[in-house]
Amino acid sequence: MTYETGADWQECTRKRLILFGMSGLGKTVISNMLRGTGEWYHYSIDYRIGTRYLGEAIDDNLKKVAMREPFLREQFLSDSIYIKANLTFDNLAPVSYFLGKPGSEALGGIPMAEFRRRQTLFRAAEEAALLDTGHFIDRAQTLYGYPHFVCDTGGSICEWVDPENPDDPILKALSGEALLVWIKGSEAHTEELIRRFDKAPKPMAYQPEFLAAIWEEYLATKGVQEDEVNPDDFIRYTYARALAHRQPRYAAMADNWGITLDYEDVKQIKGPEDFSALIAAALDKRAQQA
Repeated sequence: MTYETGADWQECTRKRLILFGMSGLGKTVISNMLRGTGEWYHYSIDYRIGTRYLGEAIDDNLKKVAMREPFLREQFLSDSIYIKANLTFDNLAPVSYFLGKPGSEALGGIPMAEFRRRQTLFRAAEEAALLDTGHFIDRAQTLYGYPHFVCDTGGSICEWVDPENPDDPILKALSGEALLVWIKGSEAHTEELIRRFDKAPKPMAYQPEFLAAIWEEYLATKGVQEDEVNPDDFIRYTYARALAHRQPRYAAMADNWGITLDYEDVKQIKGPEDFSALIAAALDKRAQQA
């Protein structure tokens, strides 16, 4: 760990943070708040995935769909129009749209084989983007002159790492560069996330073993074939189980590689100084328990 005590953190002139946890817990809000001070470089993993590693695949998927329409196809082939995803820090939806939802194509789904292919592409992209963190820490300092750095990770980081392995390549690399911080939601907040997701279900990335098991469970429980699956119903069915699957993995990441901040405390902060104080208190708590 880069910082052992709260004093180490508060006195450091080059603070480095990596935030992780489920979507909806404020990672991006905090990152934007810190960036707004003009002293923090904000590295978004999802933005890096969408622009550096999956940008071409995302655009090609859009073109593939558009080419089904004869009118658009003719204009594409004559170079009269072009399509490109409008991916920004404030709009990362194109990455989710690329992942898609498995199930009936008539209901907007994609075949499970294609869904798994995209999951594999996304995993490779996220792992690469995470391992780029050190490069961006150096870049933020040497190229732009930012003294501080915050990395805003996607909710699926826990799917690709083994927090119990002291030689896990991703966690070892990240912890050597910055302080890993889990923003932990309460049970009440988890219930709110589930309600929110139920209203607007969006694609997620899953550990392959988890996906295989939940897919077979869903087909058996609903008594349907793959091409009969309602895509939104499947990902709604999966969401609460995905939260339960990820929670102990996040906890192990925090216990073995970083610190924990409770969402209830985080949502009370008024500005960067309050957030920095929470970090310091969590570091002192961990030092006392060591």
